[in-house]
Amino acid sequence: MEPRNHTAVSEFLLLGLTDDPALQPLIFSLFLSMYLVTILGNLLIILAVSSDSRLHTPMYFFLCSLSINDISLSTTIIPKMLVNILREDQSISYMGCLSQVCFVIVFVGMENCLLAVMAYDRYVAICHPLRYTVLMNPCLCVLLVLVSFSISTVDALMHSLMVLRLSFCSDLEMPHFFCELAQVIKLSCSDHFIDNILIYVVACLFGGVPVSGIIFSYVHIVSSVLRMPSAEGKHKAFSTCGSHLSVVSLFYGSGLGVYISSAVTDSPRKTAVASVMYTLVPQMLNPFIYSLRNRDMEEALRKFL
Repeated sequence: MEPRNHTAVSEFLLLGLTDDPALQPLIFSLFLSMYLVTILGNLLIILAVSSDSRLHTPMYFFLCSLSINDISLSTTIIPKMLVNILREDQSISYMGCLSQVCFVIVFVGMENCLLAVMAYDRYVAICHPLRYTVLMNPCLCVLLVLVSFSISTVDALMHSLMVLRLSFCSDLEMPHFFCELAQVIKLSCSDHFIDNILIYVVACLFGGVPVSGIIFSYVHIVSSVLRMPSAEGKHKAFSTCGSHLSVVSLFYGSGLGVYISSAVTDSPRKTAVASVMYTLVPQMLNPFIYSLRNRDMEEALRKFL
């Protein structure tokens, strides 16, 4: 099969989660519901925090940043999928696909960094409570979010520029519901050894550093909590970390599940179904986790509603 240069590629075909036309209305309803719940839940978190002055603290600032990121990630993926199902058209333009790859990497990377930043915030609050307001000042909080966004953007641009240099064959069908970097690279006819190496190196670097930071923070948190004489103090300290730990477990657990499923199965469709677990489900459940496990957030939501 003769390769053709990427400049001649006009569109890719997103085959979605299934070929069965009878299941398309069910998939449309399911993903539309997930999208609406994600948007509504995260907007409520943002509005509740904004309207309650008691929640104008670093922890809730990072939570709002996470909610904005979750809305952005879901909006990058789901609307295009819904439009394709409605129009019965599986195509996505070359530039549209490349843009989707870039934005997905930005927002997934941003979520990864924000979870590490939130772990550091809890570490300072529990291990250094008397210096918390000094260490976690507003300037530092904004800087941490901006640095997280900058790192994620550089990572996304690097991968996108690597994809730009690839050539593609005439077979441009992607067994996925959005343009995922690994799937786009698989369609290339040119040598993509360097691209694959770059993916693994960056994944180890940008995945390993935040995870190491989270583990470091919680080792010190657990050590500090166990030294507390009061049982009430221990309970309060663990309760402030419970929501974050749940979100961390959901995000990294689902990501690990996708990696394992892609390694043990040869079916790209099963991998696509597994991808729903780290690109859409955590973003939908995060508002519920934080609102149901946090008394201050419950009161703020009740007051706002």
